[in-house]
Amino acid sequence: MQFFQTPHIDFVARRKIAYVISASLLIIGIGSLFIPGRPNYGIDFKGGTSIVLRFEKTITAGKIRDALSTIGLGSSEIKRFGTKNEFLIYVEQQKGTSASDMAEKVEGAITKTLPDDSYEIRKVDTVGPKIGEELRKAAVLAVLIALLLILIYIGWRFEFVFAVGAIIALFHDVMITFGIFSILNFEISLKEIAAFLTIVGYSLNDTIVVYDRIRENLKVMRSESLATIINTSINQSLSRTIITSMTTFFVVFVLFLFGGEVIHGFAFAMCVGIIVGTYSSIFVASALVLDWQTRHGDKEHLRMAHKKK
Repeated sequence: MQFFQTPHIDFVARRKIAYVISASLLIIGIGSLFIPGRPNYGIDFKGGTSIVLRFEKTITAGKIRDALSTIGLGSSEIKRFGTKNEFLIYVEQQKGTSASDMAEKVEGAITKTLPDDSYEIRKVDTVGPKIGEELRKAAVLAVLIALLLILIYIGWRFEFVFAVGAIIALFHDVMITFGIFSILNFEISLKEIAAFLTIVGYSLNDTIVVYDRIRENLKVMRSESLATIINTSINQSLSRTIITSMTTFFVVFVLFLFGGEVIHGFAFAMCVGIIVGTYSSIFVASALVLDWQTRHGDKEHLRMAHKKK
């Protein structure tokens, strides 16, 4: 099945416009990280207490927030969890206050302010500040190790210039998604880090499909320029790329709309990542290979390298 029968879109000619768009998004996103309070790390990284409450009657998050405001915790994060009467409350850790004390404070405030709304505490979890810092370092390390292994694999499977193009494109995808989270002040927790790693894998899959097509066309389109070969390869892969991206996007978008607040951040990151990852596979990864070879190599060098493999 093909979305486009015979596309003839000149992607290569538009690569400089794509570079400007990418650079602008990266600058805005990275610049937002210097705004005080950004990025908005969740309890997994900052440390704190999470409490799951199940109410017998229907209640709103606003009422719970009003109750917590009486003890100075009105800024706590409150999310609907599971059923409509179940809520997940994130309370940032306070100095000199243990997790059990914090849970008792929350329980006392809700009981006192909402005496007619009976509830039960389903679960209490705590992440200390030191553990949160270690998790943050581990998350960054996980992304860097993933990129390094990808660099090694693609460098072995294709050619080093392809590996560099793929890594830059993947870094581009993660940083733009991360920047959008920072701009919108969305919380970043371990779920979102999982989404970023998923984006890396998804975008890489698209990029490798295009690279594989370029490798095959280097063998059969011997008289054509590298720019023409890359452009043809992207067009030949376009139908598959769009169909895969659209079907995946629809799934995560439905998850974003109806999956509940707990998974809201993960689904949003995936929605953004699919769009940015598809864009980078078409406009960034292959274009970087072309620009590098134009300045430092030639088409014949790539063809001979792939023959050896």
